[in-house]
Amino acid sequence: MDFHSKDNMYSYTNREVDMTWKEKIKELIDIASIHQAADIGCGGGIYSKALADIGIPSVSGIDYSKPILEGAVKHCSNYSNISFQLGYANNTGLESGSADFILSRALIHHIKDLGSVFVEAYRVLKSDGCYLIQDRTLDDCLLEGSNEHIRGYFFEAFPKLKEFEKKRRRSSDNIKLSLQQAGFRKIEEHRLWEIRKTYKNKQALLDDIQSRAGRSIMHELSDAELASLINYIDQSIGDIEELVEKDRWTLFKAVKG
Repeated sequence: MDFHSKDNMYSYTNREVDMTWKEKIKELIDIASIHQAADIGCGGGIYSKALADIGIPSVSGIDYSKPILEGAVKHCSNYSNISFQLGYANNTGLESGSADFILSRALIHHIKDLGSVFVEAYRVLKSDGCYLIQDRTLDDCLLEGSNEHIRGYFFEAFPKLKEFEKKRRRSSDNIKLSLQQAGFRKIEEHRLWEIRKTYKNKQALLDDIQSRAGRSIMHELSDAELASLINYIDQSIGDIEELVEKDRWTLFKAVKG
């Protein structure tokens, strides 16, 4: 996926964060102690907005794509406590010790040098500040497909996508070791089944997959392959009315030492 294309400006602004995610964050993080949060790799601002919704007074969204940031600004135009700026995960442009909390959701599988990203997060956080990473391990990705876990069908239909994921997904042990090496302590690992989206019927799901919106892995398929995948999913899930799509994630919580 070309994250710098104007065509993808709204690829990550087309949904709202489900309460399952918000409740999990409130379970893991002391929201009352957070005054300034940074959403590094914020994309279209979906989760920047969710952080504001759960009571964080000020949120800074950082992303390296100008078009996607433009979409984020429009998506969060009603939120005066959210700001966005161009930056990189390993060079955010944020001041040292400026954030109580950092979120990096669906970011690290795009990163080659994980150590530099964690060192930057450590620099930006205040002492005792909390870093929360949400990403999928390979085990999360390759769970069997079902009416809820639609992503599993991607790999059943196209085994080549498994190889793609193997190259970019890190193990839990690797992520935790990199956090330790950056200086983080109190490292915890959690699981979350997050509701991605609720569809009024099966066709709405198929249309969403057709759009490729918010699913960067779909850009690894040609138009013909995408059509084949949609047919595979159509045949696999049968005739149902409302459909609730979920993804399993691994969350890593760490504290600046």
